[in-house]
Amino acid sequence: MGKIIELNQSHYDEIFSLSQFAFQYELTEEELHKKKEEAERYAIWGMMDGERIAAKLHLIPLAVSINGIPFEMGGIASVATWPEYRRKGMVKELLRHALQTMKAQGQTISFLHPFSVPFYRQYGWEVAFAEKHYEIPMKNVKQNWNGKGYVRRVNSDIPLLDSIYRKYIKNYNGALLRDEKWWKQRVLKDQHMIAVAYDEENQAEGYIIYQLKDRLFKVDEFVYNTTNALKVFMQFIANHDSMAEKVEMVVPENDLLPLLVHEPRFKQKIMPYFMARIVDVEAFLKEYMSSISTAFGSLSIRVEDPFIEENTGIYTLHEADGKIDIVYESVMNNIKGPVISCTVQQLTTMLLGYQRPEDLYQLELISGDTEAIELLEYIIPRKQTYFTDFF
Repeated sequence: MGKIIELNQSHYDEIFSLSQFAFQYELTEEELHKKKEEAERYAIWGMMDGERIAAKLHLIPLAVSINGIPFEMGGIASVATWPEYRRKGMVKELLRHALQTMKAQGQTISFLHPFSVPFYRQYGWEVAFAEKHYEIPMKNVKQNWNGKGYVRRVNSDIPLLDSIYRKYIKNYNGALLRDEKWWKQRVLKDQHMIAVAYDEENQAEGYIIYQLKDRLFKVDEFVYNTTNALKVFMQFIANHDSMAEKVEMVVPENDLLPLLVHEPRFKQKIMPYFMARIVDVEAFLKEYMSSISTAFGSLSIRVEDPFIEENTGIYTLHEADGKIDIVYESVMNNIKGPVISCTVQQLTTMLLGYQRPEDLYQLELISGDTEAIELLEYIIPRKQTYFTDFF
């Protein structure tokens, strides 16, 4: 096996040649130039065979919102290997290196979009996000929505869109905290249309980014902060009935739009999306519990993480004076009180809110006594996970 090095601009042509081969797409000169610009914010690690890149991994420094507070997140992307080097453990070592780098940089959690869920599960990631996909015949949208206000199509007004977006994501866990460059390079990179919903007092309440082509109204991003904005947008979409026969949109898993549609029998599909894994359990728990103010006494969580052994151990949560302290021990020594046992994968899904302790306990994916399960249910806020981006 070769050595791992951090790649730089001199490797860009080889990097993107491998990406195009592995993911089976072709870039124009303009698209390649944009990819190289985006790569300036990444760390790209390569497993080398002499001077040749055998495998690579992109690590993107990002931040996400969990329980309303920012967490530094390491995004794993564009993991690829040339066929002649596959099944030699190169990706495993690149992932290990990336996780060590994240921990050193204070990135306590990591997200990725998997080509294979089982493959990344063995390294500690777990499905933590899902999307609900709607395919709605336009005739089902044509009704009186009774929205109060109006819609205006706008250009790329990033400060306006970001202010609406940041208010919206407070309702969810795991959403990306976008900077201006991310808006430009990722969210608004295509020539899609943008519309903003305003209430009767001219206050912006939501936006949609959408396409209208081949008799299809496709909503790429649907963000609204009031039910009124939802109704205003649905009326706006219905006004395109002469131009589109169908509406497609992707929404959070807990979306309730069908309750407002007179004929809700349209195609609705929930699909697993991104995976997540806690990188540094102790550091993550300290950040996470800083936003929790609840009286519960103490609870111990026994965590297993075979891929990052230093995460394995017992984490005891002590509540005192409205704050929660975390005590780590590598082995179970004289620990009294309620104890839960889980893997790092299940700990991640519970703390993000994607799965509840009671559900995982019923499925025997975590273990513990009844008091421990009830305590963890009490401690973890009920909040839907949702990730609107892609990398």
